[in-house]
Amino acid sequence: MDLSLFFFADTATDGDRYQLLLESARFADTHGFRAVWTPERHFHRLGGQFPNPSLTSAALAAVTERVGIRAGSVVAPLHHPIRIAEEWSAVDNLSGGRVGVSFASGWHVRDFVLQPENFQDRKNIMVETARTVQRLWRGEEVEFDGAEGERRAVRLFPRPVQPELPIWITAAGSPQTFRIAGRLGAGVLTHQLGQEHDALERNIATYREALAEEGHDPASGHVVLMLHTMLGEDRERIRELVREPLTDFLRSSMDLQSSGPAAPGADGFSVDRIPTRDRDFLLTRSFDRLFSDVGLFGTVDDGAEVVRRLSAMGVDEIACLIDFGVDQQEVLKSLHHLDALRARVAGPGGAAGH
Repeated sequence: MDLSLFFFADTATDGDRYQLLLESARFADTHGFRAVWTPERHFHRLGGQFPNPSLTSAALAAVTERVGIRAGSVVAPLHHPIRIAEEWSAVDNLSGGRVGVSFASGWHVRDFVLQPENFQDRKNIMVETARTVQRLWRGEEVEFDGAEGERRAVRLFPRPVQPELPIWITAAGSPQTFRIAGRLGAGVLTHQLGQEHDALERNIATYREALAEEGHDPASGHVVLMLHTMLGEDRERIRELVREPLTDFLRSSMDLQSSGPAAPGADGFSVDRIPTRDRDFLLTRSFDRLFSDVGLFGTVDDGAEVVRRLSAMGVDEIACLIDFGVDQQEVLKSLHHLDALRARVAGPGGAAGH
């Protein structure tokens, strides 16, 4: 099992907003972690400090030498494929060939003020964008519409270091998205915030089946699971340390979900419509589930048991989300325990790389 670091939240003060990201990346770089993932998030406190993963990845390229630098994720329908290819090729050069990109379709209607015409067909646009970026990355000449209705053929500059761009598809739990990743021969980046263990196991099987159907070796697939993470010497101390910030994270996540598009024909769900007592009960239940069942919390021994279970389900890499509001110095100290787990569970060749 590989371990990497994952960032998503927005909890630091303005004076040191990216300190944890940079210091953690330096630690990951010198301690054999596989990669550092940064997301794309718009117009919300939760993740809002990460509007463009190519920008944060360029910063990471400047302060690291070995660790993989990955987007988790690029929301493809919000961008022109040329711009995605150009930005990530530049970061590939800055990093000496260490980048990878997970493509997402997007889901929050508010984000699509950037490209409102792409919202309805966003999944298909994601697939076509990923394919186009791969073609540009390989050096192919690709045609696009010009300013006067003509077709213009372009090639990518700067040329990337890697001949092929490593890609993943971000999946929240839809079997269709896992199948799309398999059809593309891509990896999968997923989470368990709304995906039970049995559903995750079925989705991984669907992904491997789709790989085989398209002529890919199922064993060549790569499943990355994002988990909220904090390890230490005492499980109960970790529980109390993460309780408040993790509950705040869940509250922000619930608010983000409720402000998204409603299902066709349904009334829009709003957290504000839930009585305070019921809301607190839901948050408590969500915290208990996240801490006990779908997170990487406690001691190194606790972490090893989580790794064993997930490995048996077909997970290849755990992307450890560490920036959900715990004091930064506590997080940095906890990385030493995470490194002890990494050393215990790393497979052959599991030192550094991408």
